[in-house]
Amino acid sequence: MVGSQTSRELEFASVPENVNKVEAFVEVLKTDLQLSEEMEANILVSLSEAVNNAIVHGNKNNPAKKVSIKMEKDGNLLSFVVADEGEGFDPGVIIDPTAPENLDKPSGRGIFLMRSLADKVEFIDGGRKVNIAFNLA
Repeated sequence: MVGSQTSRELEFASVPENVNKVEAFVEVLKTDLQLSEEMEANILVSLSEAVNNAIVHGNKNNPAKKVSIKMEKDGNLLSFVVADEGEGFDPGVIIDPTAPENLDKPSGRGIFLMRSLADKVEFIDGGRKVNIAFNLA
């Protein structure tokens, strides 16, 4: 790849099987950007969680609604914006999955995982978009 800036996009219908498209997307990035195994894994888990949330919670599994991933690499910063066409949400009301009363709950870990694995996680556009950034340096 020539230069230090590049971008890629992916868009698909909101059906659960399409979470699998994230793996192929990240595999291409790993090769093109020469990502480490650890970075590839962190990106794969973070994007898979964000896409799953967009499909299930944002677009309510409505196949007529789209989910998009936009990747941009600028120098050592690799960022992704995952967007859905849902109503959004207030990220301030997300429960803490590590709190004792929430340990047995089957959901609520996706955002926690994203925040644990990425260098920056920011919700924008009323919660319809999440910006996930990784420092490659």
